[in-house]
Amino acid sequence: MKSKYQNAFFIFGLAVLAVMVTQLDFKQVWEGVTHAGYWFLAVIALWGFLYIFNTGAWWIIIRSQQQAPVNFSFWWLYKITVSGFALNYATPGGLMGGEPYRIMALAPKIGTERASSSVILYVMTHIFSHFWFWLLSVPLYLLTQSITPLVLPLLCIVTAFCLAAIWFFLRGYKRGITVTGMSLLSHFPMIRKWAQPFLERNKERLAQIDQQIAALHNQNPRTFVTAVLLELSCRIVSALEIFFILLVILPGVNFIQCILILAFTSLFANMLFFMPLQLGGREGGFLMSVDGLGMSARAGIFVALLVRLRELIWTAIGLLLIKLDKKQ
Repeated sequence: MKSKYQNAFFIFGLAVLAVMVTQLDFKQVWEGVTHAGYWFLAVIALWGFLYIFNTGAWWIIIRSQQQAPVNFSFWWLYKITVSGFALNYATPGGLMGGEPYRIMALAPKIGTERASSSVILYVMTHIFSHFWFWLLSVPLYLLTQSITPLVLPLLCIVTAFCLAAIWFFLRGYKRGITVTGMSLLSHFPMIRKWAQPFLERNKERLAQIDQQIAALHNQNPRTFVTAVLLELSCRIVSALEIFFILLVILPGVNFIQCILILAFTSLFANMLFFMPLQLGGREGGFLMSVDGLGMSARAGIFVALLVRLRELIWTAIGLLLIKLDKKQ
């Protein structure tokens, strides 16, 4: 990627990060960190490990494409993965920042079409695993928690929503999703003027990307399943973050509760995808989740604060890695 593009991504991300830092109550943050102690360091280190799952899923997608071999290392891709997530955290709409950066970083090494299809496939797999995580959390809740008249309808809605989304993504894997997606965007009033000309100019290239997307699912089912399982495993293991934090104030907490808190918090927060770092949505999700499991509001605030701080730290690390990337 050219240096000017790296600088643009870096400056944009840094500006948004600076705005987000100003929203913190530094006294409250310091009290939370000192109270958590070494458990907060464990949370920071945990995400260095979790990004290996994300990179692994993307790595096998790239390697599975029946074209020229890759000429970069797994750890270079790890660096691009961390930076991509950092830009997603800092960008309203999420995918507007990290995915263009990943494509632009990868394109000089494997070509634009292959880079684009691998990034789209990875994003699809990443989102697909979320729906499976939320769906599997429903029977886990039914088996481990008491059911109230209010909770049962909500669980039914979540189940129906996840099943519909899983069906949509499976259809997209089999047939491709880029041409269909751009066709849908061309009907939205706000972006119709951009989407329609883009679709007309790039329909052939988008069709080629769709062919590569379909190839992963139809010709490499083992690769598809492995990538999804890696992402799903990442969701489950990431509940350790909440477990580590809650151990400080609730020694009796169990890992099942933490999985449920993560599942329903992330579901609520992703409904507010248009907000940078899902500001407000994440905190509200934690408060509702811990309340639903019979925990105090103090526990929800404590977890939300430290998770927010962890996100800011890893966003800063990801932005720094953009500057450390060598000019191609």
